[in-house]
Amino acid sequence: MTYDNPALTVVTDEVHPGALRWRSPSNIALVKYWGKYGDQLPRNVSVSFTLQNAATDTTLHYAPRRGSGAGVDVQLQLAGIPEPKFTARTQTYLERLLPVYPFLRQLELRIETQNSFPHSAGIASSASGMSALALCLVSLEEQLFEPLPDRAAFLRKASYLARLGSGSACRSVYGGAAVWGRVPDLSDSSEAYAVSIAEQLHPTFRSYHDDILLVSRSEKVVSSRAGHGLMEQNPYAPPRYAQANARSQEMLGLLQRGDTERFGQLLESEALTLHALMMSSQPAYTLIEPNTLHVTNLLRQFRSETGYPVYFTLDAGPNVHLLYPEAVAGPTKRFIREHLLPYCEDRMYLADRVGTGPEQLEVNQTTPA
Repeated sequence: MTYDNPALTVVTDEVHPGALRWRSPSNIALVKYWGKYGDQLPRNVSVSFTLQNAATDTTLHYAPRRGSGAGVDVQLQLAGIPEPKFTARTQTYLERLLPVYPFLRQLELRIETQNSFPHSAGIASSASGMSALALCLVSLEEQLFEPLPDRAAFLRKASYLARLGSGSACRSVYGGAAVWGRVPDLSDSSEAYAVSIAEQLHPTFRSYHDDILLVSRSEKVVSSRAGHGLMEQNPYAPPRYAQANARSQEMLGLLQRGDTERFGQLLESEALTLHALMMSSQPAYTLIEPNTLHVTNLLRQFRSETGYPVYFTLDAGPNVHLLYPEAVAGPTKRFIREHLLPYCEDRMYLADRVGTGPEQLEVNQTTPA
């Protein structure tokens, strides 16, 4: 599918400066997406929980462009600081969208963005950041042209645009949980965008916790983009893609039934499989750190002693996500504070949970447009 539309141009004299603001969360993949083809399309189906607190707050300022140019005029500030590297990446992304939004070359754009968590530390900052920007862009389309038919169409287009910037970002536009990729039992599922499965979640999973232990807040030595590229020559890639598709089908059933034990077993196996793929790449690399292993070993001991369904997963980084139901939140948080924080950088962790999805916010009026 494509959203290309050469008719979406504006009369610049009729455009009044304005701004749009969205807060969009990160997500944690339960079944991992690792490997892509074509125009940012997934090699396998992935399933994720949308988080609540780990989020990006993005404001998109726009005004008619004073000069002429073939590309996109954009500046970006991260946490109030101009970021030439991220500005260049964002400009490249927006210029990729010109077949969809040709009006972007007719505007001057300024983006202010900030995360509630450390950037590039394995908490999917690209997912929250690109989904927030995509939501701003679809809102801008509605501001300058006609509203989309309904909210479902709005979110689907935002998911499509977010995917072009960061694959996992397409899942962040939906609250609760999402699936990206073609699933036989989901008639509207697609590789081009993600779909929500929030309504299918068992009540146990709707209030699930995800406490993120910040083993390291340093930037990753190998980016996710590079890691995806290395899958092309990984000898284990074909069986992995088949495994992930089968596991996604199983995971959907577990989320509906509320089977926390099998859910946890699958969750941990997916995390370790992801990092095994990194270690079997050519060249091989390792993102797990010694304290990652200390945390996971202590967790296994805690689970064995208590019987609590507390399980871990890892994203593309060293930080550990502990997922568990509300029923065991009290003792689990005490265990984190008393036994796991010594293995976290500056004894930091982010208490999070399954969230309700992105939110459009009022623009800070003290900030000049």
